[in-house]
Amino acid sequence: MGRSSIRAARRLLPPVAAAVLLGAMLSVAPPAPAATSTAGATTPFTSFEAEAGTLSGGASTVALTTAPTTQYSSAALEASGHAYVHLAGNGQRVQWTNTTGQPVSAITVRVSIPDSAGGGGMTSTLNLYVDGTLRQALNVNSKQTWVYEGNNHYNDSSDQNPADGNPRVYFDETRTFVTGTPIAPGGTFALQKDAANGAAFYDVDVVDSENPPGQIAQPANSISITSCGAVASTAPTNGAGDPAAPDSTAAIQSCIDQAQAQNKILWIPAGTFYLKGTNGLHAQGITIAGAGPWYSTIYRAVPLPNNTPLGAIFQVTSCTIRDLHVDSNATSRATADGAGGAMDTTGTNWVADNIWTQHTLSGFWASGTGGTVRNSRLTTIWADGINVNNVSLNNSVGNNLTATNNFVRGTGDDGMAINSVNYNTDGNGNRTYYTAMSHATFTHNTIIAPWGGKGIGIYGGSGHDVELNAISDTARYIGLGAGRFGVNGNDLLTATVSGNVVTRSGGNGYNQGQPALHVGNGGDGQNTGVVDHVTVTDNTIVNSLYDGIGFSQSTNTLLQNNTVTSPWRNGVVIAPPFYPAPSGSATITGTTVTGLRAGSSAYLNNSAGFAATLSGNSWQGGGGTPPAEAPYGGTPAAVPGTVQAENYDTGGPGVAYNVTSINGTANGYRADGVDLESTSDTGGGYNLGWTSGGQWLRYTVNVATAGQYTLSARVAAPSAVTGAFHLASSSGANLTGAVNLPATGDWQAWATVTATLTLPAGQQVLTLAQDSGGWNLNSLQLATGGGGTTPANLAAGRPTTESSHTDVYPSSNVTDGNQGSYWESANNAFPQWVQVDLGTARSASRVVLQLPAAWGARTETLTLTASADGSSFTTVQASAAYAFSPTSGNAVTITFPAATQRYWRVTVSANTGWPAGQISELQVWNQ
Repeated sequence: MGRSSIRAARRLLPPVAAAVLLGAMLSVAPPAPAATSTAGATTPFTSFEAEAGTLSGGASTVALTTAPTTQYSSAALEASGHAYVHLAGNGQRVQWTNTTGQPVSAITVRVSIPDSAGGGGMTSTLNLYVDGTLRQALNVNSKQTWVYEGNNHYNDSSDQNPADGNPRVYFDETRTFVTGTPIAPGGTFALQKDAANGAAFYDVDVVDSENPPGQIAQPANSISITSCGAVASTAPTNGAGDPAAPDSTAAIQSCIDQAQAQNKILWIPAGTFYLKGTNGLHAQGITIAGAGPWYSTIYRAVPLPNNTPLGAIFQVTSCTIRDLHVDSNATSRATADGAGGAMDTTGTNWVADNIWTQHTLSGFWASGTGGTVRNSRLTTIWADGINVNNVSLNNSVGNNLTATNNFVRGTGDDGMAINSVNYNTDGNGNRTYYTAMSHATFTHNTIIAPWGGKGIGIYGGSGHDVELNAISDTARYIGLGAGRFGVNGNDLLTATVSGNVVTRSGGNGYNQGQPALHVGNGGDGQNTGVVDHVTVTDNTIVNSLYDGIGFSQSTNTLLQNNTVTSPWRNGVVIAPPFYPAPSGSATITGTTVTGLRAGSSAYLNNSAGFAATLSGNSWQGGGGTPPAEAPYGGTPAAVPGTVQAENYDTGGPGVAYNVTSINGTANGYRADGVDLESTSDTGGGYNLGWTSGGQWLRYTVNVATAGQYTLSARVAAPSAVTGAFHLASSSGANLTGAVNLPATGDWQAWATVTATLTLPAGQQVLTLAQDSGGWNLNSLQLATGGGGTTPANLAAGRPTTESSHTDVYPSSNVTDGNQGSYWESANNAFPQWVQVDLGTARSASRVVLQLPAAWGARTETLTLTASADGSSFTTVQASAAYAFSPTSGNAVTITFPAATQRYWRVTVSANTGWPAGQISELQVWNQ
């Protein structure tokens, strides 16, 4: 069966997948010999990242600085490099120097401008300057971007109503020849917002610069489509086609038929030729050639809204198609919005070569035997870029298919996929079965910034080879995954994944904190099927948004000589959250994990049933040291004081904690996500849940004075629990006796239970032993002498105000109890302030400020003031520099003589880490 049925099946499944730049600029050159060990494609352009340019006039850089804490998208998440330059005022510009050594006569700009107020987009211009002089106005638009996920439209790529909120699909790409003299080597070029450029802002992501060769001449033994009556349009497209252009569909199809009958090449000369309507082009056994992708364009203009299911623009069997540009007016991936594919192909030994595809549903949907997609460019595609499968055009096989030296950027589903389907079911429940795929090969491809899928997905079959590809900047999902797709997919029985570079990948689709590289079933939301004998060698995983490498249910995996550098969560994890591995096996050898953040682990096995054989890895005795137990955040909890349940020690399973399964949902807070969830208890934050007899967690504390303490535990239990837990010393002595819990009526209905215990002075470890399940725990408060004032954060959940904020980082984040969310002021404008209103004057003697735990070190210059009425402020602590460091939990404490005030304000006058005020939590403590 064709794309329509399998696509429908895929959209109904919540993808746990998603579909590289190794620096600020990716330099590429004309095609070189294929025999090279460098990951990624060799292409005829050089990419200049906007954030690496020179900014002036007030332009600013926006970048992703921490792992996403929401399942929704953002412009930074969808940008290459996870960063872009924001131009919002006249005279703001970003400039680069032509360091290619070649003249630049054509550019492609990846940019975002605002949607129209009612949806549907707008058109505008952006000025290009060369060597400081205005050269031309570039046409830009938002007519093929901006869809919305709010109001129960999550993962729907067709809602165009801005009122629903939570936008995605920010960037489109505009390509143009440079007017006049090419940009000389060493010359400068800049994009600048001027008064004539009417959009409110321009978010510039990247510019591809090149010097395209001249038009390819018409080949011998060919028929030109103009001889059959096709007429080119000279009007530029800008998010929509030329309404006055003639429809050349019938003329081109007539020429195809003649070429087939006469065994000739079909020639598409320079110009934009329109297919108007819902028909595609059908060909078999011929070559279709153009003058080059900068010159010959086939543009599909579908009358919208559309009610007819669309086949691809080209539906071809055993053909060679080369040197073309394919585009369409589709405004989403929905049929109603004109989303048909660019090329469906099948047959034997077919070739797609040097084809540039934009704005279609998919780029290549390809089955058959012995076909190749090569040297092609796919940008701003609504669904998959390149999908090799065993179902295209009603074929049932997909063997020895190859994709090599292709460049894919900005896809709404997988950048590239090997998609082996076992069966499809029609509307009457009848199944059609297909032959499992074998020996698909993906080599030397570059996949950047898929906003709705994996970078590369390997779904079923056997004998596949995925080597030397470069994947970066996935917005939501796994960078590179080897598994099976859904209940109707084939098992994956053998595959080689080698020499790939996966950068800034993974994501928080469906709040799942997905790894950069994944092996096992469940990568599509269905924990089913066999994944066996996957060999994963010599891959490099850099700056993963969550775990570097994750395993779910799979057997006989070989993970050998891989490198994981600076993950934002852990290095290698078996059964990370949402990826269960109740059983399985792997050999893990020679793998190196470096650059871990505080509280993270090089290796975790969260499954008692998954057998991992380890040797020669960096975290082992032969290549490093096993994880050591340490207090969360680096500093023991103070006693008397409050021990938060979520702040159990670091060190991993069997060292800092023991749980029988991974159930937690608070992945943005703890790297391992063990049994934690957001809490509705006073003060917010997280609570421990999914309790079960035999589980335990350890907490390092520092007791100020030896003596008797009162334990006050904040608990929730739908039903009463007898002997729920006890606290034990490091020697195992029971300190509290069994603690019984009353019925609070709900998992988030909170009450306080008490017990007494005696503690020695000094640093020590307390173990929370779960003796039976059925309850949640938010915190443990320890007070001296059987009573006393309980330390409390008076600011928790209280209203806030600010001097300013940027993007989606308002002041309300500083009292939400979530260290991962933060306030950020307007950039490049000090001083800035944020304050909390306690509701009434309260006595306080300590303010604790936090930044996200995963951020790098920085120093902020801060002043603490307070007020009784919100208008007249008194200095509590004069301006001073405070160092935030991940080794101390990125927290600073400001102490002072007790003062009674209602409004507490922190003013930021400098920040070494970012040109703005930044605070994630502003806590005001009563002691």
